[in-house]
Amino acid sequence: MPGNCPPEIAEVLLDVNLERPLDYRIPEALLNLVTPGSRVEIPLRNGSAFGVVSKIKSHCDFPNPKAILRAIEEASIKSDLFELALWMSDFYLTPLKKVLKILLPKSVRTEKKEKLQFAVRRKKSLAEITQEAVRLRTKSPRQAQVLDVMLKAEKEALLTEVLEASQASRASLESLVKNGWLELVKVQIYRSPLEGAEYFKTLPKTLNEEQKEALSKISESILSSRFETHLLWGITGSGKTEVYLQAIQKALDQNKGAILMVPEIALTEQTIERFRSRFEGHIAILHHRLSEGERLDEWHRVRKGEARIVIGARSAIFSPVQNLGIIIIDEEHEDTYKQSDEHPRYHAREVAIMRAKILGIPVVLGSATPALETFHNAITKKFTLSELSFRATSQALPKLEIVDMKREYEKNGGYTLFSSALLEGIKSRAEAGEQTLLFLNRRGYHSCMKCLGCGEAIKCRHCDVSLTFHKSEKKLACHLCGYETPPPTICPECKTANPMKFKGVGTEQAEATLKAVFPEIRTLRMDADTTRHKGSHGKLFKAFGRGKADVLIGTQMVAKGLHFPEVTLVGVLSCDTSLNIPDFRASEKTFQLLTQVAGRAGRGVKAGEVILQTLLPDNDTILLALKQDFRAFYEEEIAVRKCFSYPPYSALVKISSSSLSEKKGFHTLENLRNALIPHLPPNCELMPPLPAGHARVKDHYRFNLLLKGPTPLPLLRALRPILPKFLTLKDVKISVDVNPSSTFF
Repeated sequence: MPGNCPPEIAEVLLDVNLERPLDYRIPEALLNLVTPGSRVEIPLRNGSAFGVVSKIKSHCDFPNPKAILRAIEEASIKSDLFELALWMSDFYLTPLKKVLKILLPKSVRTEKKEKLQFAVRRKKSLAEITQEAVRLRTKSPRQAQVLDVMLKAEKEALLTEVLEASQASRASLESLVKNGWLELVKVQIYRSPLEGAEYFKTLPKTLNEEQKEALSKISESILSSRFETHLLWGITGSGKTEVYLQAIQKALDQNKGAILMVPEIALTEQTIERFRSRFEGHIAILHHRLSEGERLDEWHRVRKGEARIVIGARSAIFSPVQNLGIIIIDEEHEDTYKQSDEHPRYHAREVAIMRAKILGIPVVLGSATPALETFHNAITKKFTLSELSFRATSQALPKLEIVDMKREYEKNGGYTLFSSALLEGIKSRAEAGEQTLLFLNRRGYHSCMKCLGCGEAIKCRHCDVSLTFHKSEKKLACHLCGYETPPPTICPECKTANPMKFKGVGTEQAEATLKAVFPEIRTLRMDADTTRHKGSHGKLFKAFGRGKADVLIGTQMVAKGLHFPEVTLVGVLSCDTSLNIPDFRASEKTFQLLTQVAGRAGRGVKAGEVILQTLLPDNDTILLALKQDFRAFYEEEIAVRKCFSYPPYSALVKISSSSLSEKKGFHTLENLRNALIPHLPPNCELMPPLPAGHARVKDHYRFNLLLKGPTPLPLLRALRPILPKFLTLKDVKISVDVNPSSTFF
C-alpha cells in the first residue's frame, strides 16, 4: 500500500541509467526552491546522483522516502522550458527524461567547473609603484619591467600576459608579491567562441517601404507581448537580415531578449560579425562545434542575463534567455532544423512556435523559399505574411542561363564536367578580378569504382552504398559509417582481376579539373573533407572574402546565407540526382537549394550571372528555381500535394526499425502495423513496411512504415498504447518520427 505523505514529495528523473522516476522528500529548507524542472542532487545507494524534478506530489509509493540533498539553482530548467519539455515528450512520443537531456547541455549536467586563472593586481598607489620601479631599474631590472607592465594595466592583468609582456620569470613576480607591491588573485575566464574575431561597429540601415511594413507588424507583436507567427518571405538579397536586426533592437528596447536561429551550415563568422557589429556585448553563440567549456560559459552568461541575444543552430531554441521577447528562424525551410538521428526527433520550427505560444511572444520565420507547409499557413492566414520582393540595394536579379549537357557531350564527343559557357565565364571573371562560386553537392573525387567484368560497384562492407574515391588520400570511403579501404585490384564480387573504372564526379575532381584547364586560377574547396577541424569554415570563408581565391568550389555549405560582393558568377555543375529521389519533398528541396545557390550571384555593385548545367533542361522545378519564382512553384507543387494527400493536406508519422537481422527488422514493423490497424480511425492510412533509402547502415538493416492522417492527433492517439511494448525490444530498435523531413531515408 502506498504511504501517505505530506505534499513534500518530488518525483525525480535521474541522470543515471534508470528509466523510471524515484520519489524523494523535499526538506523544509528547500520547499521554496524545488519545483518541476529543478536540478537536484539526491542520495542513491551508498553515494549520490543528479536528476531533474518532473513532478511535485502529495503521496509516495513507499514510507520514509530519503530527502533531497541540495537544489542546484543555477542549472534548473525555467518554467516555460519545462512546460515546453512536457509538450515535446507528448507530441514526439519520447520519454520526458530524453527531452530534458537536450534542454541542459552536458557540461551543465556534469557540473563542469568554470575556468579560473591567476591575475595580478596592484597593492599600492601608482605613484608608489612608479618610485619602486625607478629604484629597481638597476638592482633588479626584471622586477622593474613587471612593475612597468602593471603601471599600464587597468585594475588587473592575467599572470601569463604580465610574464609575457615583461619577459620576467615567475620568481621575479613573486618577489614583488612577497614584498607587498602586487597580489595574485584567481579570476574566472570566460571561454568565448568570439575571442579574437574581428568586426566593425555598424548603424541601422534605412529600410525600404516593404521592410518598414514587415518591421512594423513584428514590432507591434513585440510591444503588445502577443503570440503571433510571422513569415518574412523575401527573395535572396532583399534585406531580411536588416529586418531581424531592427526587430531584435525593438525587443532590447523593451528590456526583452531574443533568440536567432540559423542553419548549422550557415553559422559562420560572416553571419556572427553582422550581429556583433550591431549588438556587441549582448551576444552568446551556441552550436555543436563549441568546446564543452565554451558551451558552459555561454549558457551561464545567457542564464544570468549577461547575454540577451542568443545566435545558434537547432538546439539554441532551448536557451534560458531572460525575459525572452522574440524568436527568429532564418532560412526556416532548412533540413538541419530537424533532428532525425535520435529522440526526440523534433523540428526546431515547431518547437519555436510552441515556446512562443507558451510565452505569448512573436516568432519570425524567414526564407526566400519557405517550406510549403509554412507558406500554406501564411496563405490561409494562420501566419502573418510580409513579402520583400526587391533586392535591398536595388541590385538586379542575376542573368540566368541553362546549359543542356547532352549537347555538350555531343559537342565534346563524350563526357565533360564543364560546359564551354561555364569555362568562358570563369576565365572572364578571373581576368576582371571578379569571383566565381561553383556548386556540386557531392564530395570526393569519384562517386564510385566499378568492375568492368561484372559491372558491380565496390560497396561498403557495413552499408548498402557505393564507396567514394578520395584521390588526395588514395582511399575509398563510406560517407555513412566512415569505413575506408585502399582501391582493390581484385573485384570483391566476381573475385577476378578485371580492370576497375572510376565513375561519377565529386568536388575534389571538379577542383583538379579546373586547375588542369586554368593552372593560373586560384581555387578553394569547401566540403566535409576540408572543414573537419574547428574554425576551418571561418578560415575558408575569410580567405575567399579577402580575394585570396578566384573560385570557391563546394557542396551545399557554400549555398547558405553567404554574402560575397565580388561573386558575379555562380555555376551549378549538376542538380539532377536530387530530383530523382523517391520522396514527396524531392522537388521542393531541389527548388530551395537551387534558389539559394543562384542568390549568391551579383550581391555587390556588379551584375551577376547563374549558369546551370543539367540533363533535364525543360524540368519545371529547375526553370522556376532559376527565375526565383517561388509563387509559381508553390502553385504547381501544392496541387500535386493535394492530389496525393501529402502535407500540408495531411500529417505523417514515420516508424523505423533497425536490426542486425533483416528478418527481425521487417517482421517487427509488420507486427507493429497489425497491432495498430484496430486503433486507427477510417480516415487514416497505414502503408506496408519498406526498406529505407539506405537499406543497410553499420550492418543494421533498416525499414520504414508510414502513417498518414488528417492531423497528427489520431495517429499519436493510436500509437501511444502500442509503442511501449515495441520500444523495449532488445534485437530491434524502433524509432518514431512525427512530421518527418524525408519519407525515403
